Amino acid sequence: MLREGYWLTEYFSISWILRKAPSQYAQSFLMTEDDEGDLTHFYAYHLDVIRRAIEELHEYLAVKAQEIRKVQSRLKGLPGEFNHRQLALLEHAARNPSAHYTAKSHGGSHRVTIETARQDLLALEARGLVERFKVSKQFAWRPVADLAERI
Repeated sequence: MLREGYWLTEYFSISWILRKAPSQYAQSFLMTEDDEGDLTHFYAYHLDVIRRAIEELHEYLAVKAQEIRKVQSRLKGLPGEFNHRQLALLEHAARNPSAHYTAKSHGGSHRVTIETARQDLLALEARGLVERFKVSKQFAWRPVADLAERI
C-alpha cells in the first residue's frame, strides 16, 4: 500500500494486529482454500485488520494530541520564566522528542545571533530541560527524556 501512495500506512502497525490473533489469519487462509480459491474471506480479513490498525492509530494520535495540549497549556503559564524563542523550542521538543538543536539552527529559526541562541539553549540546559552533547566539533542539545513531566 505504501508503494501505491497510501502514505498513512507507514504509521500503522498491521504486524502487531496479526501477532495478536494469528489463528484468525490462518482461518481466513483456510476458508479461501475451502472455497475453491475465492479470496473474498482473505480480503475481508485484511480489510478488517487495516480498519483496526487505523482505529489504533487514531487512538494513539488522540493521546499524543492531548499530551501536546497539556504541554502547551503548561508553557503558556510560564511566560515570565522563558522568552518566546525558548517557549517555541520547548513546544517543538515536546512534539519531537528525538529532535536536536544547535545554536546555529535555533538562531536561524528565530533570526537571532548564534550567541543569543546559544544563551537560550544554555539557560534551558541549566533548568534541566535539554541536555548537551557533542556532534563532531560543535555542541547540540536534545530534549531530556521526561521533558513533558518536567515542564
